[in-house]
Amino acid sequence: MLTANRSDIGRVRQVNEDQSWVGQLNNGITLAIVADGMGGHQAGDVASQLAVDAFRSMLEHSAVKADLSLQEGKMLIRQAISQANEAVFEMASRNERYHNMGTTIVAAMFRQDNAIIGHVGDSRAYKITEGVITQLTHDHTLVNELVKSGQLSAEEAIHHPRRNVLTRAVGTDSHVDIDIQTIEWSPQDVLLLCSDGLTNMVSEEQMLHTVMTDQLEIEAKADHLIQLALHAGGDDNITVVLLQEANGTHREE
Repeated sequence: MLTANRSDIGRVRQVNEDQSWVGQLNNGITLAIVADGMGGHQAGDVASQLAVDAFRSMLEHSAVKADLSLQEGKMLIRQAISQANEAVFEMASRNERYHNMGTTIVAAMFRQDNAIIGHVGDSRAYKITEGVITQLTHDHTLVNELVKSGQLSAEEAIHHPRRNVLTRAVGTDSHVDIDIQTIEWSPQDVLLLCSDGLTNMVSEEQMLHTVMTDQLEIEAKADHLIQLALHAGGDDNITVVLLQEANGTHREE
């Protein structure tokens, strides 16, 4: 698996509250996570770090079977995000400084011909294949709820003043609802996980064009996406994770 994991503080923020991790277990399973923290003074970066650490620790200890079934994988992703929720909520509950902190999570687990995606919040997963980009996740935001109910158009949502208000986050309550889905995965596919520092600044067309270009290696593609967001204003922290099968880059037809 070819992977790229990039993060930038952006042009406005004083602290990078995004955290990300990509790793491969001994059984060949690749895992990836992006978390975008929120809260008072430096609470956001604490929340996202706690969440990523809890997610990673749980899966490194539990997802070790060589023949992990799809159902087992989905259960483990759900448990890992629940574990992250517990870790953040517990720290926020016993430390006044971190009261009400939370984080988004978007995470992926790759098996042979499918990937399991889990998410809470407005960090996103996109699948890019054969010249098409598809948003896999649905933002857990107030504005997205208004769009789904027909009270706002998609165009109005882009510039809505409350577009960053989350309806669901990791660590703000003792229990969190987690969206889990399975997608088919083939060697030519690319998965993009990112924080809203990318999606609020860079269009899907720009993402698609960058990922599809043959001139750049996968790390350079991630760097270019970061630069596009910075060039557009860099209003937020920006995190980009790209994943692709190693044999997908020079496929024999």
